Amino acid sequence: MPVAGQLAGMEHTEAQSVSSLLAGVRSALAAAFPRHLPLWVRGEIQSISDHRSGHCYIDLVDPEAPRDGEAPVLKVNCWRSVWAPMRADLARQGITLETGMVVTLRGRVEFYAPRGQVNFIAAELDVHALLGRLAQRRAALLAALGREGLLERNKMLAVPAVPLRVGLVASPGTEGHRDFLGQLLGSGSAFEVVHVPAQVQGVAASASVVAGLHALADAGCDLVVLVRGGGSKADLAVFDTEPVARAVATCPRPVWTGIGHSGDESVADVVANRSFITPTECGAQIAALVEDWWAAVARRAGRVGERAEHALATAARRDDAARHRLTVGVRRQLARHGERLGERGERIGVLARRAAGSASLSLAHRASRLGPRAAGVLERGADRVEGWRRLLTAYDIERQLERGYSLTYDESGRLLRGVGTLERGSVLVSRFAGGTAWSTVDTIEQTPPRAAGAHGEERT
Repeated sequence: MPVAGQLAGMEHTEAQSVSSLLAGVRSALAAAFPRHLPLWVRGEIQSISDHRSGHCYIDLVDPEAPRDGEAPVLKVNCWRSVWAPMRADLARQGITLETGMVVTLRGRVEFYAPRGQVNFIAAELDVHALLGRLAQRRAALLAALGREGLLERNKMLAVPAVPLRVGLVASPGTEGHRDFLGQLLGSGSAFEVVHVPAQVQGVAASASVVAGLHALADAGCDLVVLVRGGGSKADLAVFDTEPVARAVATCPRPVWTGIGHSGDESVADVVANRSFITPTECGAQIAALVEDWWAAVARRAGRVGERAEHALATAARRDDAARHRLTVGVRRQLARHGERLGERGERIGVLARRAAGSASLSLAHRASRLGPRAAGVLERGADRVEGWRRLLTAYDIERQLERGYSLTYDESGRLLRGVGTLERGSVLVSRFAGGTAWSTVDTIEQTPPRAAGAHGEERT
């Protein structure tokens, strides 16, 4: 109160007008920061606004300043005539200015009297310094991931031999999305694609990609694929972010990336199980895996067929040899009997006159025995041939299959004779008379030895 009373009684002859005060501020700033001298300022982007008028407005703060709301803020204006070519140059370098970046700008200080505000009018941005800081940030991220063992973590996951259920993180309808699916559809294999739509560019891209990877982690996929159809470094910046890199590295499923690169590979490519230059190449490699597996199955089936043909041919040769031996044996027997009959006939002729009656009886007796004996030999030979034919027929694999039997193999093509080597999830290949079927073991029941039949039972 005393001060107020004192001021009320004074004449303010020395008080300055607002215009005079602001003019003094402008003059002081002009003296402190001459226009003809280059002025560089370094700060962290707190906010950036690309105005529809074509101008760009940036709020800069000191990178080391505390984030308690009291840090000084420098208002930076980049007029349209400067911002348009600057933005185009940054795009060619693959850079998009965003909050958190530390930039170095050249320009001049301007005092805006209507608002009593000090502005910095930007004229140039040090791109080389910015690129260096981005490279340092990328290198620091890779070093941190390396110390945590995440660079090789996803690479250690085994890719299934037949990855038919594929999880896909991609922006729907884009060129990369279409190119990848085109390879799978054109392969002719029965792929099942679980697509999680995601943004792969922009402020929300990192969170969207991470959410997609997490969603596919528990979707029962054989393989997870992250694709984008190329772009500038700025467009692909999301794949260099730490959240995306960690989501790829820690995914419990093998992650393949197919990102259209315009330069060096991204951090996501480095930590992925495998990386490819384009989505097309990524899809083609998955299709090739399935095709190679099917070719291997076809080769094994071909070998089984060749072995069966060889077994049948061998059995036929043995049958022919047995028939030949039987024929030769019968002929020899008949020849020997013929010789004996001739000898005995001569003797009968010599002794006919001496013992016609006895010889006649003996000849009749022997003649009556000769026919049945020869017939018996032929009958026994025929029975033996028939027995061998039935034996050969019993070993005919195709006949056994036609009777309802089947042959069961494991994944490696070995014939299974029991359930002792099986476990839940084992893949079985069963051959029937009409073809081949694949099945997966769900339950195994051991049959007691006393109750087991000639063939064990398998439940799949």
